[in-house]
Amino acid sequence: MIDDNQKKENHKKRQQKIKENVDNRIAAATEDKGLLLVITGNGKGKSTAGFGVVTRSVGHGLKAGIIQFIKGTWECGELNLLKQHGVIHHTMKTGFTWETQNKESDTAAAQLAWTEAKKLLNDESINTVLLDELTYMVTYGYIDLEEVLTALENRPAMQHVVITGRACHRKIIEVADTVSEVQSLKHAFDNGIRVQKGIDW
Repeated sequence: MIDDNQKKENHKKRQQKIKENVDNRIAAATEDKGLLLVITGNGKGKSTAGFGVVTRSVGHGLKAGIIQFIKGTWECGELNLLKQHGVIHHTMKTGFTWETQNKESDTAAAQLAWTEAKKLLNDESINTVLLDELTYMVTYGYIDLEEVLTALENRPAMQHVVITGRACHRKIIEVADTVSEVQSLKHAFDNGIRVQKGIDW
């Protein structure tokens, strides 16, 4: 039977091995570059995670910009906060596409937002760019996929970009450095609970 001292020693050895593996991975990571992050999937929290990256950047004194696609008729708590810290922002302001039901006006609004996005993606002074819900614009054909890929490829070398939204196109996923998929296990709205201020928006 293993006594307490032996358990402690075994635990210490396991943790030391983990530490060695982590230290080796850290030592092997020598490249610095602007990252492309994709946060996709059907679960709640993709935009919130994207805003979290921007908040982290701003907290470190970096300059950030946000383009919001689709959403825009609702107040955005995260944006309310970040605007107070000089974050550049543009919101499409058409609301959800199932509300407008007008592809022509949605496309025009998306193109206007994309024009603002390209300005950020060409600006070396912007450290972090959030393209919130961009995936839908590509899926619906409001913004050309190849144009998006070209803009991402030609952005400043140290600029970080976060793309959020469901069903991210595989070509964007292929060029991304980090991809996270948010899955829904349970959602209050499915049980008839209204969206809550400060939690859902």
